[in-house]
Amino acid sequence: MPQDQLSPPQRLASYLKRVDWGFVLVASLSFGSIFTVLWREGFGIASVIFAEDFWLFLSILPKVALGCLIGALVRVLLSRETIERFVGEGSGLMGLALGGLVGMLFPAGPFTIFPLAAVMMASGADRGAAISFISAWLLVGINRAIIWEMPFFGPDFVIFRFLISLPMPLLLGFLARLPIFDALAAKRSDAP
Repeated sequence: MPQDQLSPPQRLASYLKRVDWGFVLVASLSFGSIFTVLWREGFGIASVIFAEDFWLFLSILPKVALGCLIGALVRVLLSRETIERFVGEGSGLMGLALGGLVGMLFPAGPFTIFPLAAVMMASGADRGAAISFISAWLLVGINRAIIWEMPFFGPDFVIFRFLISLPMPLLLGFLARLPIFDALAAKRSDAP
């Protein structure tokens, strides 16, 4: 039905379905924080915080751009058929294991991991493999364990944590493939 033929409540409902509520939440928290700092601490402190955040944003921007570029290059280098065969819907446990292995070994940060996972899903990877990839990067990332955890906690703790965390990416990827989440995924893909 065309937008001009909808009643006002239907137009409002149609608009609210298109709103990015994650963005609204982050924007509300950000502006609420700004106004709280302005009210409690004054303009001087707020401007210092804003300047620091601005420089942080400028330092993150190239990393996000490079993460998106890596994701786009992966899409060009690997055909959709290859991605679907190895980490697609019919890839089974091997697809989850491959997603987990790549996530565990990938030495990048969140600015690369999340765009790469999004591009992989758009190129034919299923949500189970993507969740296995992201979970493995978060829980059992080898790079982070060697550089950060071993110096602070020692090898015994890191090996223990690694062994406990190792099955989790597979389990989470398997759970993500359950049919109960199909309706949620279909609802999300219908959003503009």
